[in-house]
Amino acid sequence: MPDRGGGPTGPRIRVGRPSRRVRTLLMTLGVLAVLAMVFVMFAGFWTDWLWYRSVHYSSVFTTTLWTKIGLFFVFGLLMAAAVGFNIWLAHRLRPPLSAMSMEQQSLDRYRMSIAPYKRWLLLGITALVGLIAGASASGQWRTWLMWVNGVPFNQKDPEFHLDVSFYAFDLPWYRFLLGFGFAAAVLSLIAAALTHYLYGGLRITSPGARATAAATGHLSVLLGIFVALKAVAYWLDRYGLAVKSSDFKATGNWTGLRYVDANAYLPAKTILFCIAVICALLFFATLWRRTWQLPVIGFGLMVLSAILIGGLYPAIVQKFQVQPNEQAKEAPYVEKNLKATREAYGIDGTDVTDYPGSSNTKDKTKLRDDADTAASIRLMDPNVASPTFQQLQQVRNYYGFPLNLDVDRYTKDGKAQDTVIGLRELNLQGIPKNNWINDHFRYTHGYGAVAAKGTTADDEGRPVFTEYDLPSRGDLGTYQQQIYYGEKTSQYSIVGGPQKEIDYSDDSGEKTTSYKGKSGVNLANPLNRAAYAVAFSEPQILYSGAIGDGSRILYNRTPKERVEAVAPWLTIDGDAYPAVVNKKIQWVVDAYTTTNGYPYASRTTLGDTTADSLTAANNQRAVVAQQNQVNYIRNSVKATVDAYTGEVKLYQWDTEDPVLKTWMKAFPNTVEPKRSISPELMDHLRYPQDLFKVQRELLTRYHVKDAETFLSGSEVWQVPDDPTNKSGSAVPPYYLSMKLPGETSQAFSLTTTLTPNGRDNLSAFVSVNAEAGTSEYGKISILKLPTGKTVDGPKRVQSQFNSEPAIAESIRLLRGGDSEVEYGNLLTVPLDGGLLYVEPVYVRGGDLKYPLLRKVLVTYGGSTAFENTLGEALNKVFGADGTTAPPPEEGTTKPPTSSNPTVQEALDDAQKAFEAGQKALKEYDWEAYGQAQKDLEDALKRAEDAQAEADRTGNSASKNPDKSSGQSSDKGSDRTSAQSSEPSGSPSPGSG
Repeated sequence: MPDRGGGPTGPRIRVGRPSRRVRTLLMTLGVLAVLAMVFVMFAGFWTDWLWYRSVHYSSVFTTTLWTKIGLFFVFGLLMAAAVGFNIWLAHRLRPPLSAMSMEQQSLDRYRMSIAPYKRWLLLGITALVGLIAGASASGQWRTWLMWVNGVPFNQKDPEFHLDVSFYAFDLPWYRFLLGFGFAAAVLSLIAAALTHYLYGGLRITSPGARATAAATGHLSVLLGIFVALKAVAYWLDRYGLAVKSSDFKATGNWTGLRYVDANAYLPAKTILFCIAVICALLFFATLWRRTWQLPVIGFGLMVLSAILIGGLYPAIVQKFQVQPNEQAKEAPYVEKNLKATREAYGIDGTDVTDYPGSSNTKDKTKLRDDADTAASIRLMDPNVASPTFQQLQQVRNYYGFPLNLDVDRYTKDGKAQDTVIGLRELNLQGIPKNNWINDHFRYTHGYGAVAAKGTTADDEGRPVFTEYDLPSRGDLGTYQQQIYYGEKTSQYSIVGGPQKEIDYSDDSGEKTTSYKGKSGVNLANPLNRAAYAVAFSEPQILYSGAIGDGSRILYNRTPKERVEAVAPWLTIDGDAYPAVVNKKIQWVVDAYTTTNGYPYASRTTLGDTTADSLTAANNQRAVVAQQNQVNYIRNSVKATVDAYTGEVKLYQWDTEDPVLKTWMKAFPNTVEPKRSISPELMDHLRYPQDLFKVQRELLTRYHVKDAETFLSGSEVWQVPDDPTNKSGSAVPPYYLSMKLPGETSQAFSLTTTLTPNGRDNLSAFVSVNAEAGTSEYGKISILKLPTGKTVDGPKRVQSQFNSEPAIAESIRLLRGGDSEVEYGNLLTVPLDGGLLYVEPVYVRGGDLKYPLLRKVLVTYGGSTAFENTLGEALNKVFGADGTTAPPPEEGTTKPPTSSNPTVQEALDDAQKAFEAGQKALKEYDWEAYGQAQKDLEDALKRAEDAQAEADRTGNSASKNPDKSSGQSSDKGSDRTSAQSSEPSGSPSPGSG
């Protein structure tokens, strides 16, 4: 061994091979590293399997897994076999060494260097291309399942007269096979050519023949296969024209054949197909002729034909035949596009009715009465009221509400009423101290629903809660209140073990609980604990003493995540909403089946179409499907997620949708039939917003049915920007109980307005019946305004509000100090030929961190009012009082008289304080208003104490006085009284 360092007397350092102990240590470390990597991969697989089994959708996991594995191995082996066989064949057909040229002799050292490893090199190359091809093929599991399980649409395209299922299910799979074939041919050709060159079958610089006969025949066959595949591509391209997207100047985005496609591209593809077949046969003929002359000529002819026939000829047809008379030439194809697009998006049954836009009714009292019954005007905007819910009903800092509340219907005394609802979900940012135990073991769930009437507010502008406090109580009755699954619940929790959870807190202190549901994955098994410790990168899961018998880990806890996981073939709506059904809180999730293979139907980008001012303002609501392009969509599935157990149920909603039927064949027993939906759940199902937003976008063009009008662009509409904010984004659609002209009763509807392209006047009012379970559900109605008459749209109405001197001055006063004014939803209601606009106005005061309803803006027929209540505003706009005032809300009666003089005196003082507060409110005298509220509270307290003393001593027989502070004297007012508390379900701010 060589010595290093040291002199004759210096130390001698021996350098050589590592000792056996070091080699053993390195080998052990290597084995451990490999085992660790294997376990990491196993942990991901194992935890996925455990989760799917816990939600009882293991068949989804296994079907998807085996499909991916099958595609991976089949196409991976096919690719590896194709490339490997051609490398082997090229090696087998190599010329003898004696025939090698000087050029090839220079490559001898490369051949010699790979000779000992050629088998391993061959295996390595084939394995690499096989892995890449297999991984790519496994990503096509949806395409495979749709092809093998495809159900016919029983509708034929107008050009080739093939069932739509061919384009939706078959054509995508054929295109994949074609792409795989091209990749295999090209890779085999490259591998064979390199092998032939390395072993002398091909020569580049040497004189004489450039290729041996064997190499010529081999490569010619591969080129022939490539050209044959090109012929197949030309043939499939003919059908692809029916689903091809292009830019059409007259209409913008276009899908399907146009005149130039049918009369130039279609015959061109047929001719090119024939040429490619002939060219492929010429390449195959080199097996006998051993010459490249004819194949090269044929290939050149094919390329030249592709340029002339496939490119130049269609351009000439477009320039000299179509453009001089475009409308006449394109009209037949536009009609096909109109019909297909309307069918594909479910807007073919849209009812378009002419609407005058102004009323001819002279009787002001009748108009005023009709305004009371035309709609249940929602003054409580769910997109503004969330901070108010948060401040008044949060109760504890570790609870929170979503930024956008939801609108639903609940029945009381046999009458359905629009309700704003939100769940008090867990907010980990608000817990006293963040640590692993608190975040994942103690604070695990939210508690209770909070609901308020959508059409009213109390005299302080607060919501009139119908479900409130902690634990929640009110009109919703008894139900399971713990919320383990919700929109804000994104972290995992470990429940059910030795560590107790905080349930809720009340005046008597904290209440603890232990999860009794069967949701989640059991962590008692050490293997499961180790797998989750790796999957979640949290080693404490493996050894923590807080985990024991009965411990279960909950994750994938948002409704959207759970439905996406159990049904990966569905597109999920961006807004899940809660409903109290059968004594449980259920999240309702709308889901869609889509395809981009519906012939002649124009495509739309879901992410762009479903974006509006709400999605732009916050990220609470996900934009559906991001940037997926589709040209067919159905709300085919209604899903529910239990807020306590996490149980996911999928219900078939569209019983005729062939795409859903296809997926139900692929994943049997995952979707329950529509008849399984309970009547109680049916009462809370509604028409989804994202689907309506897609449909209204299409209706801006496709509301017309004749090609001439469509091509002229004279009837193009647009979705207006939201006038209540400066986001510049589209106005969202609004849920509203209303009745259309000619109807006798209100129906829960989803509504929007449309304006002319580039202008701010109104073109149409669009609504869809959102009341599930009724025969009219899903019916879209358009009230079309006259084109020769200017009717103000939302932006103009908002501008009128802001430009009225009296209103502008009132707004300025409301903004006094550091107060902020927030505009609520601008609602549009058809009324006796005209349009009634209503907009609630909120004020967020200096010390108040939440908005309160202070004013209501109303306009009708050019008359505008800005008053404290909707009733006052309507009276002013119509110049008449309604003859049938709505029944008073619960708790709005005036304080009763009492035989006890002390009580009566206190009640009189309360009435005076209330009237003083109302006067101060109208004059925007906030200091006087605050003093009046203090006097009111003091008077009510004296009355309560005096009555309690009278009841205790038995000196008075009078009833206990109602704590209501009185009611507004304004006829037709929609607000409840100022201090109605428990009787109306509206607790005071201090109750939180």
